[in-house]
Amino acid sequence: MPSRTYKFRGHRTHGRGYKSGRGAGIRGGKGNAGLHKHKFMAVNKYRPFHFGRHGFKRPLETEEETKTINLQDIEENFENWVAEGKIKEENGVFIADLRAMGIDKLLGEGRITRKLRVIVDACSKQAAEKLQAAGGEVQQ
Repeated sequence: MPSRTYKFRGHRTHGRGYKSGRGAGIRGGKGNAGLHKHKFMAVNKYRPFHFGRHGFKRPLETEEETKTINLQDIEENFENWVAEGKIKEENGVFIADLRAMGIDKLLGEGRITRKLRVIVDACSKQAAEKLQAAGGEVQQ
């Protein structure tokens, strides 16, 4: 489509009048101008969540962080925890009370080679299977 600019050379406003030639005047303003007035329907159609607040953020006091541990960590720290008394032995079975240690959930990464009874609030399915395969159990 050819430009009409050449036709208007020598004319100050190029046929737009005096006001519409000033910055974005004929288009209804610059940027977000008119979103509550003459551009309101466009906002509703293309940007329906432009105005207002959406969603919420939970207060930090209500958020609780779940403390987890992997089977690999128990295996690595086993000797130290036995020496410290965190893991006790009864009838050839080692008992690890993770509740007393402040741990909420047992996860199944790594291997366990000892017969171990673990006392914990929550346990992943994989961790329970690995403990049972080693001859141990999970007590919840």
